[in-house]
Amino acid sequence: MAFMPIPWLLLTQFLILVLKCDGKVPAIIVFGDSSVDAGNNNQIPTIARSNFEPYGRDYVGGRPTGRFSNGRVPTDFLSEAFGLRPTVPAYLDPTYRISDFAVGVTFASAGTGYDNATSDVLSVIPMWKELEYYKEYQTKLRTYLGDQKAKETLTGAVYIISLGTNDFLENYYTLRDRRSQYTIEQYQVFLVGIARGFVKALFDLGARKISLGGVPPMGCLPLERTVNFRDGNKCLESYNVVAMQFNGKLKGLVGELNKELPGITLVFSNPYYILMQIVRRPSLYEFSEAAMACCATGTFEMGYACDRFNPLTCKDANKFVFWDAFHPTEKTNHIIAQHMVTTALYKFL
Repeated sequence: MAFMPIPWLLLTQFLILVLKCDGKVPAIIVFGDSSVDAGNNNQIPTIARSNFEPYGRDYVGGRPTGRFSNGRVPTDFLSEAFGLRPTVPAYLDPTYRISDFAVGVTFASAGTGYDNATSDVLSVIPMWKELEYYKEYQTKLRTYLGDQKAKETLTGAVYIISLGTNDFLENYYTLRDRRSQYTIEQYQVFLVGIARGFVKALFDLGARKISLGGVPPMGCLPLERTVNFRDGNKCLESYNVVAMQFNGKLKGLVGELNKELPGITLVFSNPYYILMQIVRRPSLYEFSEAAMACCATGTFEMGYACDRFNPLTCKDANKFVFWDAFHPTEKTNHIIAQHMVTTALYKFL
């Protein structure tokens, strides 16, 4: 699909890095939530799905795949930037085989979080299960490529971890259990401890190039702006403060683990500031709407996903920062992916 113009400096940096990276990354391996799910939830009994129209309307073939967008998600663009395929398939999608997964695979599940209690909210795949699927994948890859080639692929691959938002929005701020156990500061520390364990588990399984993703400005998601009617539907600043605090802790964790784990290259990929800039200055990126989603009711946005029967979906998603109440449009995902490459992932190229 054709994209609207983006700032030339960012595009130039991105293209230079893409030209440098051909062949240096054998595979992209993804863990996380709906920000990077490509359809795993289609294969499990959960309401957290997007395998219906108008999702995927701008994807190749105009079909819904299970991606929470009108088209591709950030990791699809990252795969392409690494010189690999233009999309990263879902591990549970039966239409793909190990020959496809050998260069890219996502174990992500929409609605999940670091906290197991978060995955229970919408009955999705918890992170420990994503890790189990990865172990299963390793076995299949060794059978397909042979031990030595598989080892080289697993060691040279770039691992993307993208989640955390649901822990706050679907769990902590929605349900009572965690709020009764932890202050918001304590809960962040709790989540960072889980993130530490997950990165170390990947390291023990052979991963050496890992990107730990931060969370976006949660208070600027259309859902949160809608419920902030007392303040004129502005961004909910208290949620944005929490996002920045949590990102700061994750960045600190990255520094610690780079010292603790020999041979690892761990980077922090932060989507917060680029998405905030887009929301505050949408015209800079040729957007015309940053508060309301493309797939929206027009007045009130409360669902995790947009309604398949919704007649009010916008005509041109390229004009909108957000596709639904939680998730960016394909164009926004593209910009975020470019930002990740130029600010963090370039270290793997």
